[in-house]
Amino acid sequence: MAYEYALYEKRDRIAYITINRPESMNALHPDASREMREIFEDFRDDPDVWIAIVTGAGDRAFCAGFDLKYAASRKERNPAESVPLGGITRDWECWKPIIAAVNGYALGGGLELMLACDIAIAAEHAELGLPEVRVGLAPGAGGPHRLIRQIGSKDTLGLLLTGRRIPASEARQMGLVNEVVPARDLMATAERWASQILEGAPLSVRAAKQMALEGAHLPYEEAMNRKYSAYEEARASADFIEGPRAFSEKRKPVWQGS
Repeated sequence: MAYEYALYEKRDRIAYITINRPESMNALHPDASREMREIFEDFRDDPDVWIAIVTGAGDRAFCAGFDLKYAASRKERNPAESVPLGGITRDWECWKPIIAAVNGYALGGGLELMLACDIAIAAEHAELGLPEVRVGLAPGAGGPHRLIRQIGSKDTLGLLLTGRRIPASEARQMGLVNEVVPARDLMATAERWASQILEGAPLSVRAAKQMALEGAHLPYEEAMNRKYSAYEEARASADFIEGPRAFSEKRKPVWQGS
């Protein structure tokens, strides 16, 4: 299906999702976020794709956040336009891995979208930040909550309260991104990460993600004793048998995702 504000392609078990508003630094308005939501739901529900890579069109911006020019043109707020920024920043559950390929500015909601992904690879020229306080707003797409869980309170408050931008190298030092590479290598690096993930059994990968995220803020014993739906699905799968069998037969496993 063709989309107006995004590009969507599937190949080799990977879904490629590209925000396609380069004229607006890939800023998102409700219609664009609505398309992103539809795309992410298709990715989540398609058994033939196991990983997503998200990026922005062009080489200037991953996503500059919510489209403030659009907001300024609206005389009143329309509740019907309420949709998660970027499709996945709230009211979203998906245990398939999502990789952000940050090809430029990731600001405001753009950084919040990156934070909603599981792995982030940044181009060397990328800049990241939550500048909402500088324009009379506050981050409303989960940024403060995800950020403080991912990098700790001091770095989070330093970014939130000043609204400053940081280069990709500093984001790497904070643990905000997994790897920083030259722009020409960005997609190849994201695909390398995806390929490494694809070496694992897909249901086991989803179980590991669910256990890590749902158990992260529980007391240890409660996290250990919790029932995880993705883990139970993995245990009941043919891949749960294929993995040990392939290991004992000294061959590469053939995953079915079931």
